Amino acid sequence: MGKGCITMSHQEIDRVALLQSLLSKQLRQREVAERLGLSVRQVKRLVARYRAEGAAGLVSRQRGRQPNNAIPEATRAAVMDLVRRRYADFGPTLAREKLVEQHGVRLSVETLRQWMVAEALWVPKGRKRAAIHQRRPRRPCFGELIQIDGSPHDWFEDRGPRCTLLVFIDDATSRLMALHFVPAESTHAYLETLKGYLSTYGRPVALYSDKHSVFRVNRPDQEGTPTQFTRALQTLDIQAIHANTPQAKGRVERANQTLQDRLVKELRLRGISDSDTANAFLPEFIADYNARFATPPQQPQDAHRPLLHSTEDLALNLSVQQTRKLSKNLTFQFKNREYQLLGYGKGYRLRGALVTVCEAADGTVTLLHQGQPLAYRLLAEGEPPIPLEDEKSLHLRVEQAQQEQAQRSIWKPAPDHPWRRYAQPTTPIPTASGPT
Repeated sequence: MGKGCITMSHQEIDRVALLQSLLSKQLRQREVAERLGLSVRQVKRLVARYRAEGAAGLVSRQRGRQPNNAIPEATRAAVMDLVRRRYADFGPTLAREKLVEQHGVRLSVETLRQWMVAEALWVPKGRKRAAIHQRRPRRPCFGELIQIDGSPHDWFEDRGPRCTLLVFIDDATSRLMALHFVPAESTHAYLETLKGYLSTYGRPVALYSDKHSVFRVNRPDQEGTPTQFTRALQTLDIQAIHANTPQAKGRVERANQTLQDRLVKELRLRGISDSDTANAFLPEFIADYNARFATPPQQPQDAHRPLLHSTEDLALNLSVQQTRKLSKNLTFQFKNREYQLLGYGKGYRLRGALVTVCEAADGTVTLLHQGQPLAYRLLAEGEPPIPLEDEKSLHLRVEQAQQEQAQRSIWKPAPDHPWRRYAQPTTPIPTASGPT
């Protein structure tokens, strides 16, 4: 740079041109103030500085100097050391929240993001292409539409087994309504989660789900046949709606992505590694999540309706129900078990009658006839039937089989066991021409 040269920004060069126009009477002070976005008083100060020092007087006095609000380097080093040790895989937003909550360190998300990028702890994500799916407007009232889904994930990382998180989220507000850790998506799991939801909020207008076999019979020859979950909704007067694509229920899908990031890290920070402890922690997490991300509804009305069933009737309705026909001896078969009614003597009134078998999540069986419970006893018990699995419960079944096989002792047949006798060579039968 030559002697006498000054460095100016484009904004400062523009100021020089406007001030020259002002001094030559081509513009007035108010016009210059409007173009520069300054007050008339500030323009007068710039004119005085320009007359005294020339163009150099318009150069910022702070250039080359450290800002007064700059964070000390020692503070930056201490924060980054803490992030590197405890929050290395956290995003800048979540890491900043934990710095405030756990350590009292307050700084902006953008500052922390820039520091993490410089330390190679965060890779900026490229802007995604615009989605081609048309965004559906939210329902106006809280409780009108509840989106439900299951999220299989390694929630406990390497500290515990994989499991599934059932998620209920309100469409109008994006509020988490219910979370429940279960081994896998199943009818009993969804019914138990729905029971807790109904006890807390009442009956919503509709539940919005995918086409999983829990919610819909997907065989063409059984189109319209209700599943156990759908039957329970019909009894409660709750509409079941099925989405054609994951994007159609995008709010619960996006919530799953957020939970797979934030909830996993919260469980890690608290050392939680099993479903029971995690379920006990979930109400605290739900309250914090809703305070951060929930939005107010467009209309203040709550669309939830009160429950019309007693606690006992609700438990029976939210069980898996099947129909059986009584024999002449008042017995019936259910899951390779034989049951017989008690206290009915040799009467014939219930012979051949149809009864409803209600199986709760814990395996308890209740027998109903025309809405009235019947007493029974277990006559015989066989091996339980092998359940049918789908792609979401297959991994759980394989892991259970591995655990059972690892615990099973190695069994060695006795010397006189039939298996060994079959393996021994037989003595040849002598023929007429052979030796005797």
